[in-house]
Amino acid sequence: MNLIFTRKRLLAVILLLHVIVFGQVTFTDSNLPIVIINTDIDPNTGQPTEIPDDPKVWADMKIIYHTDGTRNYMTDQDNTDFLDYDARIKIELRGSTSQLLEKKQYGWTTYDNEGNKQNVSILGMPSENDWILNGLAFDATLMRDYLIYNLSREMGQYASRTQYCEVVINGNYRGLYVLQEKLKDDSKRINIEEITEDDNSGANLTGGYITKADKTTGGDPVAWVMASDAQDTDFIHELPKPEDVTAEQNAYIHSQFTALETAAHNNNAGLEDGFPSIIDVPTFVDFMILNELSSNVDAYQISTFFHKDRGGKLRAGPVWDFNLSFGHDEFGDRSHPDIWQFDNGDNEGPRFWKELFENTEFKCYLSRRWNTLTADGNTLSYNSLNDFIDETVDLISEAAAREQLRWGTVPNHAAEITSLKSFISERIDWITDNVGTFSACADVELPSLVINRINYHPGETEEFPESDDLEFIEIINTGAETVDLTGIYLSELGISYQFSANATLEAGEGLFLASNPEVFEQRYETTAFGKFERNLSNSTQRLVLADGFGNVIDEVEYDDDTPWPDADGNGSYLVLTDTSLDNSLASSWTAVAEGALGTESFIESAKLILYPNPVSNMLSVRANTDIAVINVYDIYGKLLLSANPTSVNAEIDFSVYQSGIYMVNITTVQGTTSKKVIKR
Repeated sequence: MNLIFTRKRLLAVILLLHVIVFGQVTFTDSNLPIVIINTDIDPNTGQPTEIPDDPKVWADMKIIYHTDGTRNYMTDQDNTDFLDYDARIKIELRGSTSQLLEKKQYGWTTYDNEGNKQNVSILGMPSENDWILNGLAFDATLMRDYLIYNLSREMGQYASRTQYCEVVINGNYRGLYVLQEKLKDDSKRINIEEITEDDNSGANLTGGYITKADKTTGGDPVAWVMASDAQDTDFIHELPKPEDVTAEQNAYIHSQFTALETAAHNNNAGLEDGFPSIIDVPTFVDFMILNELSSNVDAYQISTFFHKDRGGKLRAGPVWDFNLSFGHDEFGDRSHPDIWQFDNGDNEGPRFWKELFENTEFKCYLSRRWNTLTADGNTLSYNSLNDFIDETVDLISEAAAREQLRWGTVPNHAAEITSLKSFISERIDWITDNVGTFSACADVELPSLVINRINYHPGETEEFPESDDLEFIEIINTGAETVDLTGIYLSELGISYQFSANATLEAGEGLFLASNPEVFEQRYETTAFGKFERNLSNSTQRLVLADGFGNVIDEVEYDDDTPWPDADGNGSYLVLTDTSLDNSLASSWTAVAEGALGTESFIESAKLILYPNPVSNMLSVRANTDIAVINVYDIYGKLLLSANPTSVNAEIDFSVYQSGIYMVNITTVQGTTSKKVIKR
């Protein structure tokens, strides 16, 4: 009781003061969110518990945040209208070298009042329970990590989401921090399947994994070592945890890195068995670009993450830890604007980085991506970076002044920012001059493949009670030539599939990829071409079909909300109304009742004749077999007419419709075909 009284009295005093003095800093309010942490009282000392490196200790956390953008005040800490978070956490120190500093960094987990881990949304970030307070160690610009993580997300690669804040722990003002996501498997973070101790064979053995090249100061054992021209690189398991990884899992994920090492060393860029068959090339390209743009001295050797989903390719990233970059190196002089960090004579990482760069095809894609990103107006152009830096300076300027008062680590923030901008300008010019040409991959010819049907949330029946088993995607070759499918894959995380060597798809033909080919065949009386791993989201998901080097062939992001047609667990699936339309638009799709799929080719569908088209009044439809159903949809996917002619000929009165584009679906025993009709 005395301990509880003491703690409550301390909080009451803080509230009465309104102005809180912490050493050299008087802290009452901020334009940034305010994080207040009070650890539980240690019964042995009667004082707040010190936060250790391990294990985590209990604490209360409050985050004061005015969502309307107005200032945040310490006096708001008991006003529920302004509390983004007010609950229990467990917290510990994190980092290795940074722990030598007086200003610490922290990792923490959110809990409910019953002591159970609780997923919560913090400052608008997706719900999870593991978070980090990044203390910006060794970084007088106060933005190196923040800058790179935001750039990575703008480039389309996941990186930890970030929010600047000011932190008070046990009544002690601790300064400016970046509140950010911990890297972990999660649909909104690293979107891979969690592997378990039982996943030791077949497709389950293939993922998901998170592996890092890193220092061993954290105490985790080295899983394997890869040779370098400078110093060898240690690899450590992140998922599964080192204490949980099985011998089979260790051997499998290690084999992916050795396969990459062999392919890169042999200069093998073949789609069948070269490095494109092993790695997701775009993630490796983007990872190199961000680490080289920043001249990150730890790149490739330390804090270098990789991940691999079940059935998917090995991917580089997410990017992590950029405090020693952009010309700053606390422990030497290695961050220069005129060197490649994969060939710096020190932290070079495994040889495959340098050997990938030396491969003609990989380097071409690296150059193409670099030159695209640095073009005027794009993410990595100097002007865009300059504007982002200026916006960030405006955001943190008053906190930066308090950071100097509290820690003395930012004596001249303006000079640091000037130096940062100067380095970026020089670095962009040097890389542009030395990255080489991209003419050979500037205009890649891509096959005419279209994602044509998506059954993302099938209806359930007594015979088929597992909705996930009935999922499928149809891909159609709309071109006039047979397509070699070797190396083509679904590149966006969420589901995984890569076509095997020498697979082909004839002109005008389609194929189905299914979540469970056996059940798919029973339900739809059609044989699936292959099985994809994991499952389609029942709400929204981005599907990307790419060639072996990651060039996008087709992509669509469906949604279960309007204006998308309703195919959300109601016994319908999405079908593209016309393959000539942009399938990224909801208006190009319609919902069709599940049944026999009708897998006739475009050659067969050509036997359907609609005339005249464009039409003013009556539209005639002629088929070579009886027409069972005719449905007419507007451009937004709304059903306007449904008829059952049961003959080879039918007429539709279009005089009642306004001028525009309409979709007519004709179902015969051969299947369902969509035709575009223009009403004058």
